[in-house]
Amino acid sequence: MGSSVPVRCPACGRAHTYVPSVFPCACGAPLAPPLLRGAPPQPITHRTWTDSWVTVRCPSCGRHDQWPQPELGCGCGAVLRIPVRPAPTLSMRGTETPGPAPGPSAHPHSPADGDPGRAGRHPAPRNPLHPGSPHSRDAPVSPEGASPGGWARPGATAPRTPPARPPFRPLTIRTARDAVTAAALYLKWLGFRDIFQSPEHPASGIDLRARGLVAQVDPRTEPSTLRDVECLWLHGLNASAVSVFFSLTGYAPEARARAEDLGVPLFVMDLTGTPQPANSAADELIGTGV
Repeated sequence: MGSSVPVRCPACGRAHTYVPSVFPCACGAPLAPPLLRGAPPQPITHRTWTDSWVTVRCPSCGRHDQWPQPELGCGCGAVLRIPVRPAPTLSMRGTETPGPAPGPSAHPHSPADGDPGRAGRHPAPRNPLHPGSPHSRDAPVSPEGASPGGWARPGATAPRTPPARPPFRPLTIRTARDAVTAAALYLKWLGFRDIFQSPEHPASGIDLRARGLVAQVDPRTEPSTLRDVECLWLHGLNASAVSVFFSLTGYAPEARARAEDLGVPLFVMDLTGTPQPANSAADELIGTGV
């Protein structure tokens, strides 16, 4: 668990204690963004891609990666951005130098959306397995060279026809655990093998894992949020895996828009246990399979 910091809302003066979420680094070490003690929180009035991510350095392996910007919701309705200590960078001599001071709209390695002056220098991170990703190992190709799910498949010369599947046999959902089992059955029907179910309420939020797959099942009665989608995508990015989200209540508009941008397949499940695609990435996954 990351170290907590006291936070006072500048809108209403209410005091809070904030503890940052911990995620696994690619090396396996638990890592949380280092909070900048004493720095006042910034109210969020307008979201941009740049402000949603910070660069964090893993002290175990030295890797620099993008992590969700810590945020706190106050009871008065304000959403606060918690300042993070800038990640150190390596100088030409190999020594670390402090990163730039954090600002409300400037983070290293993450250009703002729609800023042509910065575009192309440090492209925003995307799902490495989704077409158009600047971090994918292979550039997008024509349909003749597409692989399952739409990402580039080296050496492909012919389009892959959709797999022939028997009708999906759903599992009626009565409990939250039933929802996870129903999602596992659906992913197996799509072609994923050796699916592992995590224990109930995993700290990571990842309910299902398989080779090349991480999936989350949200059984709550509120729509899944933007942060839910971003955190799942981050787990998939670290594991070089497809991220798939299942929700029983649907998705907030901003969560749906971000998932479309990141290429995260979204499914909505009803109590019969039958997932329905909720975005184009989900349609693509159904059409091509694994």
